[in-house]
Amino acid sequence: MLGAARRQLGSGPMLGQVLRRLRPAGGDERCERVLPPRQRNIILHVQMTVRDALNSALDEEMSADPSVFLMGEEVGEYQGAYKITKGLLDKYGPDRVLDTPITEAGFTGIGVGAAYHGLRPVVEFMTFNFSMQAIDHIINSAAKSNYMSAGQISVPIVFRGPNGAAAGVGAQHSQCYAAWYAHVPGLKVLTPYSAEDARGLLKAAIRDPDPVIFLENELLYGESFPVSAEVLDSSFCLPIGKAKIEREGKDVTITARWLVMLFRSNALLKGFSSTDANYLSIFLMYFHARFCPQAAEILSKEGINAEVINLRSIRPLDRATIHASVRKTNRLVTVEEGFPQHGVGAEICMSVVEECFEYLDAPVERIAGADVPMPYAANIERMAVPQVIFFVFHHIFLGCFIRW
Repeated sequence: MLGAARRQLGSGPMLGQVLRRLRPAGGDERCERVLPPRQRNIILHVQMTVRDALNSALDEEMSADPSVFLMGEEVGEYQGAYKITKGLLDKYGPDRVLDTPITEAGFTGIGVGAAYHGLRPVVEFMTFNFSMQAIDHIINSAAKSNYMSAGQISVPIVFRGPNGAAAGVGAQHSQCYAAWYAHVPGLKVLTPYSAEDARGLLKAAIRDPDPVIFLENELLYGESFPVSAEVLDSSFCLPIGKAKIEREGKDVTITARWLVMLFRSNALLKGFSSTDANYLSIFLMYFHARFCPQAAEILSKEGINAEVINLRSIRPLDRATIHASVRKTNRLVTVEEGFPQHGVGAEICMSVVEECFEYLDAPVERIAGADVPMPYAANIERMAVPQVIFFVFHHIFLGCFIRW
């Protein structure tokens, strides 16, 4: 492992020497600074992609804290498989941007060991499907060490990379691991959607004293979002465990991560009765692709005023925000791309039933991916993720409104 690492680094120092030369942080950083109200709401005419948001967050945290370093496959010379680490090797050198061999078990273990010694590694998986090779280090070492040492050992490490379905990459590269990692005490699990989410949550994850699973979406890397002065400030970060209400509403609560795209398509109305078409009108949810700014207006025109919650954090889960929303709207629909059994949506539904049952005017509805390995063929793949019209019509309109 170390021999291979030396070959990857060329004339640079050995990996072990690199880790020893990095200075540990003086203390745990927290997201405490808040801009004044006047600055907080200034919207600049600036668009930022999720890719650039992640890159800038890494850059600023590495600049602010010499104990932060990156490691993973192709993060250096190739500048990242998705170009998230572009330019960082040239700026910080091979001491802090480490190209590793293709051995997740090896470099993840080294990263956890470095975190034991006070460093702050950011470990990139080319896809979270490959994190299965390193799951013992993540679950049995990183997640449990603080508890088993009675708080004497902190493990400030971030595991980041694309998670879930992309397009045409088959079953072994398409699985969503949100529910897997959210099941484990000791881990924090974040799912950013916008450029603001990506920047603020990654900064918070790097500063956090505990291990963080940072689940990105490959299809969102190139998407652009407007950013404010607050988001562009180098001290900006978002609190872990706090959801964001993307749109306020009163008729139904929709919870999602990576959010949703809802749009009208008259061509798809064929085959439905006029009554069904009026309720349907059509709403398709692409929660892992893009966001349509007109979604709220389209819903309003159909007489359904939906409250959309961007979860941001899966563990800890912002149950208070979800419960407060359901007590107002009296209906709940959860959306996720993962498998339905034991999923994040199932946990949200049970939490609402336990805490808000008397407020529900209809049964909770859950939209999830098909309970099958992801197909490779494009036409079947589309049927395996919740963008099929039947799911939306059945769960949202029939389930929440027509039947009740």
